[in-house]
Amino acid sequence: MYKSGFVTIVGRPNVGKSTLLNRIIGEKISIISDKPQTTRNKIQMVYTEENCQIVFLDTPGIQNPKNKLGEYMLKVSKSTLEEVDIVTFMVDNSMEIGPMDKMIIEDLKKISTPIVLVINKIDMLEGDEVLQLIDKYRRLNLFEEIIPLSALNNDNVNRYIEVLKSKLPEGPQYFPEDMITDQPERFIIAEIIREKALLSLDEEVPHGIYVEIQGIKEREDKDIIDVFANIYCEKESHKGIVIGKRGAKLKEIGQNARMDIEALLGSKVNLQLWVKVEKNWRERESKVRYFGYK
Repeated sequence: MYKSGFVTIVGRPNVGKSTLLNRIIGEKISIISDKPQTTRNKIQMVYTEENCQIVFLDTPGIQNPKNKLGEYMLKVSKSTLEEVDIVTFMVDNSMEIGPMDKMIIEDLKKISTPIVLVINKIDMLEGDEVLQLIDKYRRLNLFEEIIPLSALNNDNVNRYIEVLKSKLPEGPQYFPEDMITDQPERFIIAEIIREKALLSLDEEVPHGIYVEIQGIKEREDKDIIDVFANIYCEKESHKGIVIGKRGAKLKEIGQNARMDIEALLGSKVNLQLWVKVEKNWRERESKVRYFGYK
């Protein structure tokens, strides 16, 4: 019997959704950062075994929207709840259920989809604290299973996969067995560059960054792929920060991104980056849509 289905992972920002999915899939597809608004799109990732296929939906962290981009991201996250076979609600090692988690829980009470709770970052807790957290969430009577794990250390991740497999319906293989995401290479490359910018830049700048791939071209005479990309930011002052003194910050972003892009493409990469300003684009619905968030 072949089992398959769709699983969405929801939760507030920074609980480790993308870390878990990258761990399961074994490739770096969702970008990881300790800053909010890291994941902006709904990204499908495909996990395939001999007798099952799980299609994961990595969604933006649920939070109160502050602009048109935030409204789009919230809509994306909530829209998946009734579209899938299983909802995974992920929380972290916080001993108290915070206001954002409570808001998500209220949304989850309104759906009929089976819900599995994942408590991430248990490596940062003592044994009895893990049991206390499990008990606290169990008393909500909302979850079919509660799985404590550490995505970073790969602790108990296999248990999570086994639980999903046990709950999936009988179904077809939706994607070829060697396919791990529905996103094109251009998207993944743009996300890698955006991740490196998020990791390198000061607090106020990264939220307003968008990366556009202008071109990817394989050279005929050498085993090198040229990648051309624009980094958009919202203010002239931010442009200077992204470039850095004598171009040092942009060079750092480019060098760090190039290593991951080379691993993705399996080739040497010549990465060319330009920084442009698109003033307050997150506030303008037309620009949010133009940049592909629709």
